[in-house]
Amino acid sequence: MFWLKKILSQLVMPIPLTLLLLLLAIFVFRSQSQRLKTIGQSALIAAFAILLLLSNSQFSAGLAASLESQYPVNNSPLTLVYQSGTVANAQQACYVMVLGSGHTENANRAAVQQLSSTALARLSEGVRQLKLADNRCQLVVSGWSGGLTPTPHAEIMQQAAIELGVQASQIVTFADALDTIEEAKSMAELIANKPFILVTSATHMPRSMKIFTTLDLNPIAAPTNFISSPGYWWRFSAENLYISQRAIHEYVGMLWLTIKGLLTDV
Repeated sequence: MFWLKKILSQLVMPIPLTLLLLLLAIFVFRSQSQRLKTIGQSALIAAFAILLLLSNSQFSAGLAASLESQYPVNNSPLTLVYQSGTVANAQQACYVMVLGSGHTENANRAAVQQLSSTALARLSEGVRQLKLADNRCQLVVSGWSGGLTPTPHAEIMQQAAIELGVQASQIVTFADALDTIEEAKSMAELIANKPFILVTSATHMPRSMKIFTTLDLNPIAAPTNFISSPGYWWRFSAENLYISQRAIHEYVGMLWLTIKGLLTDV
């Protein structure tokens, strides 16, 4: 089911979908059937429209902003649980959870240099949230290897956090979590319904909050890695296409949750 979800979601991303439409157009244009040629013309027009709209700065920014505007930046530290003036045991202390993203493993690079730009942005915000709480919280990092690297993403994130000044004793890892749903389930086992700071990309935050709250968790959103930035209406670029893809990925993810019935039956 996990890989099926990944494959199907890729098919509706801008580039793969455009390529499929172009291949369809090329295939049917060779037919003698006028009906098939009409289908080919429609596929060609659709491919052009997808590239035109999704690579436009204002259109892509609008898609991303519709997600990013749902949760504001969090500058308030989580209230700590104290006993006699000191933080209670780790199970009672506050937690800052940073959702996984990706990395490229390279032994010649520092851990922070192996992280993807998204992962680094998330981890940086997680460290900032720790500092807001005077470093009295536990940092939770997660993510599996992705099947492409020997080291789980959570371990690279842990190493990177240490490089950024976080104490190793402050870090909790979920190295087996495949996706956001599994990350949420792991967090539920750790702290049940106690409040915690949830750090992820601003576009990913609405879907993440839906998953976590559906599992009766009590996350406090701390979005980061904002990507919506309206530009000139006539500007088209690969960067805008990427922004659109990020937003579409989230909308497809929320649709998948609904189809799967997660929101009504975890």
